Amino acid sequence: FFSHLWPDAKYKTPEYFTRAATRPLHLVECCLGKFCTLLTSNLIATGYNHFKQCYICIAMVCCFFFPTGLMITSAALYHVLHFFHITIDIRNVCVFLAPLFSSFTAIVTYHFTKELKDAGAGLLAAAMIAVVPGYISRSVAGSYDNEGIAIFCMLLTYYMWIKAVKTGSIYWSSMCALAYFYMVSSWGGYVFLINLIPLHVLVLMLTGRFSHRIYVAYCTVYCLGTVLSMQISFVGFQPVQSSEHMAAFGVFGLCQIHAFVDYLRSKLNTQQFEVLFKSVISLVGIILLSAGGVLMLTGKISPWTGRFYSLLDPSYAKNNIPIIASVSEHQPTTWSSYYFDLQLLVFMFPVGLYYCFNNLSDATIFIIMYGVTSMYFSAVMVRLMLVLAPVMCILSGIGVSQVLTTYMKNLDVSRPDKKSKKQQDSTYPIKNEVRSLLLIFLSFPYVGCGMILVMAFFLITYTFHSTWVTSEAYSSPSIVLSARGGDGSRIIFDDFREAYYWLRHNTPEDAKVMSWWDYGYQITAMANRTILVDNNTWNNTHISRVGQAMASTEEKAYEIMRELDVSYVLVIFGGLTGYSSDGTERPPGYDRVRNAEIGNKDFELDVLEEAYTTEHWLVRIYKVKDLDNRGLSRT
Repeated sequence: FFSHLWPDAKYKTPEYFTRAATRPLHLVECCLGKFCTLLTSNLIATGYNHFKQCYICIAMVCCFFFPTGLMITSAALYHVLHFFHITIDIRNVCVFLAPLFSSFTAIVTYHFTKELKDAGAGLLAAAMIAVVPGYISRSVAGSYDNEGIAIFCMLLTYYMWIKAVKTGSIYWSSMCALAYFYMVSSWGGYVFLINLIPLHVLVLMLTGRFSHRIYVAYCTVYCLGTVLSMQISFVGFQPVQSSEHMAAFGVFGLCQIHAFVDYLRSKLNTQQFEVLFKSVISLVGIILLSAGGVLMLTGKISPWTGRFYSLLDPSYAKNNIPIIASVSEHQPTTWSSYYFDLQLLVFMFPVGLYYCFNNLSDATIFIIMYGVTSMYFSAVMVRLMLVLAPVMCILSGIGVSQVLTTYMKNLDVSRPDKKSKKQQDSTYPIKNEVRSLLLIFLSFPYVGCGMILVMAFFLITYTFHSTWVTSEAYSSPSIVLSARGGDGSRIIFDDFREAYYWLRHNTPEDAKVMSWWDYGYQITAMANRTILVDNNTWNNTHISRVGQAMASTEEKAYEIMRELDVSYVLVIFGGLTGYSSDGTERPPGYDRVRNAEIGNKDFELDVLEEAYTTEHWLVRIYKVKDLDNRGLSRT
């Protein structure tokens, strides 16, 4: 199959094929993917200057509310291919962009892990991330989303940061800032990076590891990275105004104070230094606290966003911002999801952490912090499993490499044991005896051979599990549903595309469609009709009005629909097929607990009329009637 599609298939990377073979070649994953494809086509057709001014939905300037790095990357790749006379449609570029960048991610993972341990661990980590389901879910062919390139940008930034920390070079620091700039332009999750790197520097300060190398690396990354990120429209002045970026700014100030204190210590005697140190620290602390309080009270520094609050306090969104809590990706992660998306990595992750704790360095401290923080955040939101998957692969690669390295030494029985005996502590004779017996037992060749066979078995099962999960869970597009019939045959539900096709060809071009925000991007991209709310969820007022209309009686809903100039209403109905994510689960007030029939099913619509119902009754479209010519009110 591959040899017919690509003559040079044998030169392609395995992780590319793992993702490229899971989706039909012509299908871009819908919702955000279709929306991004529409924006990319607009960028190529009109140029960047016009693209910056394009309005999508209700006067939403896309570059001010949406990262444009994904579209610019696709457009650049498209123009490069056409420069070399490789004619390819932009849709195909969008389909295969995520698998292409997954190959780059595997390469960066190898070099990143190599900086932490050695080349063997790097190869294992690269092989693991090539097939890990937690990453494949966002990097399969057709998954044209920001996360498709964001994970590559994130790991590239981390790799450059470790190089900068190890060398103290302005060159590597500048490269890290450029990688951070690319990350900011690609994904709103860059906030995790700009908080993790300062946290790493702060821990190095507290542990006494702060040095000139760290000072040069962080100051260069922060200054250059902040200036570059402020050139992106949807970021603007947030790095100096929002609370999410204040940790980076605070650590930058601490770096200057730390360097100044070291300079004073070298120029003054101990007594003079202590007096001056206490005075300066007290004065600087009072000034900073006062300035920060005034800026917070006056609104110059914006408070944390709802999503950031919900990460620190999982109950915040449920109690204060229900729209965040209503998103399925923002739900807490179940324990089964970790095994489903990570499998072997769940058990080898602590082994890698143990090795890093036993070999502490500036680099291993960073990966420990990355692993611990991402583990916590992934437990709060299931969508952050994507951030956890790379570090799980890295630490698991380190753990597996260390286990294999330890036991492979025992396979060569002819090799004399040149290891010097450790000096035993006479205070603990029992401990020394147990250690000696354990070393003797582990030195037997059959023990090493058994451990290597066990690890090989686990790695093989990990590969089969990842392949199965990719095939069953992450290979079907969300817009085309599938299920198994009673005889085991596959049933395809293509109702969504059927409904959008009908809207595109049977409604006026200026028609306005009201639906819940889950389907906003799909209607915009596939039906090419104006919608009121979409998946960006930036306009809470419109979302609340649409929700009010959906939950109101027909008479009250009609007033809201006329106010919003709605032409058609699209609802999802799962009563016939048993589709659980239908419209009845959105509004409150449907009491299913008592297993009782509630409400009146026998009624006729007055101000709405059924316009179209799909084959499996999954999508139903209603037309909003106009007022009577005589202006009679509808009752």
